[in-house]
Amino acid sequence: MVDRSLLPAALSILLLSLHRASFALPLSTNSRWIVDDQTGNRVKLACVNWASHLDAAVAEGLDKQPLDNISRLISTMGFNCVRFTWPLFLFTDDSYSNLTVRSSFESLNLIDSVATLQFHNPHLIDLPLTDAFKAVVSSLAANSIFVILDNHISKPGWCCSNSDGNGFFNDQYFDPGTWISGLARVASMFNDTPQVVGMSLRNELRGPKQNQQQWFQYMQKGAEAVHSANPQVLVILSGLSFDTDLSFVRKSGGGTSVKLSFPNKLVFELHWYGFSDGQAWVNGNPNQVCGSVVSSFMRRGGFLLTGANGNGGGSEAGEGGEEYYPLFLSEFGVDQRGVNVNDNRYLNCILGVMAEMDMDWALWTLQGSYYLREGKIGLDETYGLLNQNWSAPRNGSLLARISVLQSPFQGPGLSQESSYQLIFHPLTGLCITRQSTLLEPLKLGPCTDSGAAWTYTTDHTLQMKESPVCVAAIGQGKAVKLGNFCSDANSRWNPISASNLHLASNSSDDTLIYCMDVDSNQNVVTNPCKCLEGDKKCDPASQWFKIVSTTRDLLRVTTDSRVITNSHEPS
Repeated sequence: MVDRSLLPAALSILLLSLHRASFALPLSTNSRWIVDDQTGNRVKLACVNWASHLDAAVAEGLDKQPLDNISRLISTMGFNCVRFTWPLFLFTDDSYSNLTVRSSFESLNLIDSVATLQFHNPHLIDLPLTDAFKAVVSSLAANSIFVILDNHISKPGWCCSNSDGNGFFNDQYFDPGTWISGLARVASMFNDTPQVVGMSLRNELRGPKQNQQQWFQYMQKGAEAVHSANPQVLVILSGLSFDTDLSFVRKSGGGTSVKLSFPNKLVFELHWYGFSDGQAWVNGNPNQVCGSVVSSFMRRGGFLLTGANGNGGGSEAGEGGEEYYPLFLSEFGVDQRGVNVNDNRYLNCILGVMAEMDMDWALWTLQGSYYLREGKIGLDETYGLLNQNWSAPRNGSLLARISVLQSPFQGPGLSQESSYQLIFHPLTGLCITRQSTLLEPLKLGPCTDSGAAWTYTTDHTLQMKESPVCVAAIGQGKAVKLGNFCSDANSRWNPISASNLHLASNSSDDTLIYCMDVDSNQNVVTNPCKCLEGDKKCDPASQWFKIVSTTRDLLRVTTDSRVITNSHEPS
């Protein structure tokens, strides 16, 4: 029996596989987009993090499954990219680089992991650590997965704290000269591996020594060293305060103060978790918290996607001369057990932002467990995409929810002939879709169906694409109605609340205001708008929708033209 919760993911993977076939390496940047050099077409990075920076300095999970099985599973789940972490000392300190995988594990008393890794990956157990690292990259490349090499930390171990000696330049384990030479060495090492498309220079700069002057001084030097060693890769710069702040790179009038000798390779990255804002999602009203943290995110880095004034984003500079840059959300994630209220509410908000902004991203994290983390052997990773045995997804519904974000909505190379809107429901990862006749209720369904294409007009009507048929509110708990009544007040849908995620309209008698909602059968209905402000315990997620503009191709669905009259199917 087919698990219907995974159908959207399967459709998205189909679109992603078609998209994969349409580009050539290496990658560069064009305004806010990452593109391939040959055609200039958009390449969206839909990544998962894979840790290789902890105490053993070996990619996690090789004691659970064969390496190629893990690589194939990443691809099967729809990801086209891995942000692969590495500790600086692995490539700059002989006491690490001369170790074999076996000796590294034995030095940490990971005797059971030696046996199980030798069983699953006998070809890796006696390789030097650096060769084992390269073997993982080769496996990912062989499975057509992009690799972004992320210098996560200097001294192998769990990351991160303000006082771990790895946080900022000239900390105990963070010598700038050693760091720059290490970056250059790793960049050169993968000069002949086209699937290594980018290098993230340093993860989560932080601590009492952090300052903007040294950020510019050393990050620009690091970028130049990487580009000199390997001019093909994207150079990715992280922010301050655990990579939550890039506001300081914004110069007056738009653009960035970063000065590099080479063009079209610069990408910025930020991190955003539920805990980035403490327990705000539990202690505050979700609509108000969502609105507040999104505004903060735009100030701290989102402006790179939208220009100086935050009023646009696209493939060209704005009328005022604003400059756009790719912003890679290189870490976001949640407790995948679904028990963390703070994370659950945050996820409903951030998925709407990621859809609307069409961001490149990397989920934290792939690993279902660790060899050794903070002194604990075999620790379960509750944020892990895979289960503790690394054999399957830990939470299939989460994978289905993010699948729609794995292929691009906009950008160079996508069809420009068919612009339309999706009405995305972050709680489910589905979109509002019309069925085969006007008599059937609107439902949530795959965002890849042509029935998900709408036109959101300037007068706030939600109209079937290329048709005079509009969506209207009828009453509490009642399914919304499709018909030729676009001039009626109950066919106007306005985003309201601090989150800007409620779509509200008047009732048919124009006496009440209702919000779009979803019933237990995934029918689109209207109900009184809930949790608009004040209430901390109320959860508005079923009523949260995001209008997403897109030009991407859709999979066609059959429509009964005998019933839908005076309308045309999307091309």
